[in-house]
Amino acid sequence: MKKMKIAIIGQGRSGRNIHGRFFKSTDNDFCEVVCIVESDEERKAKAALEFGCDTLSDYTELYDRKDIDLVVNASYSQMHYEITKNLLKHGFNVLSEKPFGRSYYECMDLVHTAKQNNVVVAAFHQSLYSPAFLNVKDIIASGKIGDVIQINLKYSGFARRWDWQTLQSCCAGGVYNTGPHPIGQALDLLGWDKNTKVAFSSLKTILTSGDSDDYGKIILTTPGKPAVDIEVISADAFASDYVFKIFGTKGTLISTNQDYKLKYIEDFSQYPERPVIRKSLSDDSGNPVYCSEKLNFIEEQNKISGSSFDVAVKKFYQMMYNSIFYGEALDITPEHAAQVIGIIEACHAENPLPIRFD
Repeated sequence: MKKMKIAIIGQGRSGRNIHGRFFKSTDNDFCEVVCIVESDEERKAKAALEFGCDTLSDYTELYDRKDIDLVVNASYSQMHYEITKNLLKHGFNVLSEKPFGRSYYECMDLVHTAKQNNVVVAAFHQSLYSPAFLNVKDIIASGKIGDVIQINLKYSGFARRWDWQTLQSCCAGGVYNTGPHPIGQALDLLGWDKNTKVAFSSLKTILTSGDSDDYGKIILTTPGKPAVDIEVISADAFASDYVFKIFGTKGTLISTNQDYKLKYIEDFSQYPERPVIRKSLSDDSGNPVYCSEKLNFIEEQNKISGSSFDVAVKKFYQMMYNSIFYGEALDITPEHAAQVIGIIEACHAENPLPIRFD
């Protein structure tokens, strides 16, 4: 099997600990890192030892190379757009870390630039391949919980941050950093419907030392489809109860990234429709009672194997491999990533936060 030759820009948490970790793992037998770009001399020296490959200080030094099939842009968030565009114009296939851009315009500009130069561009929305999310989709498709009426996604916790990813000037904050995961998953469950709108959003700065959001509440609506409630909150000490909560006409699914529980009515035909009674209900003794009935639920629960940082990463790179070498269409398109940024952009437009740091 021909190996896909990779260059990684950046050796931060994403470039080294997510992408680099996969490339060095036993799960990877189809990608080879041939170059690392890192301006920090200490990190660059460490990368040379860990990957045994060429190292460069500036991504523009890649321009003359002909041995690279894919450049992974894991630079700082505010640099994603400019670096990706320049690489596309120089004929490179590029996988950009999230966020794909600062605005829908920037994202679509990258889409058009890739088409003009006959190369592939994508954003690393690997959580769309996470085992927990794929399990959610499978259960919905099974019909066990009936028609979906509401979707809740919670990517929250209780923690303070004080790094560059708390600054608006760095295209950062909770909704730009973490938000692409639940927003992308929400849009996927809605079929990437372009009629999806932000019905409500609230962004606040609560615990962070920076000037961007660490509280994000977003409600999406789509005509004829379930409402979606998204939370990206850094002040939720009880966030671990679920990541996904799906309400259906026959039951409910609740799932973390490690396990899930399902409670549903298998056959509603055993419960004939009840005619409306206009008067107060009474028991056999004539005493008033609450309107209720006993329902026999089926309950399921199980563990989930794999995560967004192993199984999902491999699936994503397999998709990139098939696109670059065999011309297959991307399952997770750059247009999808642009739609995610369009939602984030709308939320920030509705909730301008004061800029305190240049």
